[in-house]
Amino acid sequence: MSYSILVVDDSPLIRKMMKRSLGLSKLELGTIFEATNGKEALAVLENEWVDVVLADIHMPVMSGTELIELMSRDEIMGKIPVVVVSAERSEPAIAHLKKLGICAHLMKPFTPEQVLETVTRVLAEAAARSHT
Repeated sequence: MSYSILVVDDSPLIRKMMKRSLGLSKLELGTIFEATNGKEALAVLENEWVDVVLADIHMPVMSGTELIELMSRDEIMGKIPVVVVSAERSEPAIAHLKKLGICAHLMKPFTPEQVLETVTRVLAEAAARSHT
């Protein structure tokens, strides 16, 4: 089974680093979609199957928080695991995102190993949930 991943970040460099990190993994990867903000991410999610979303919080047009709030209200999108990839350190902000159902918070700057470990764990947890 191959996994499709959506990387949402306004920084082309961060998107490139995430894609490169995922490419180094032993995961069978399908398509790695990219979006520069939450609005673009929603368009991808409405048209493509995505197994996990890696999203920044602070982006123009639509923030990651707004994206996660909208996803959490949707019956299908609300089941897609979300990993927040951000330099955000505010406890209240992270607590709010956890209430919305994020699976993990990966701090910037990150290493390829951290990306791989987090994505692998989140996908394994999602697979375990779908079999119960």
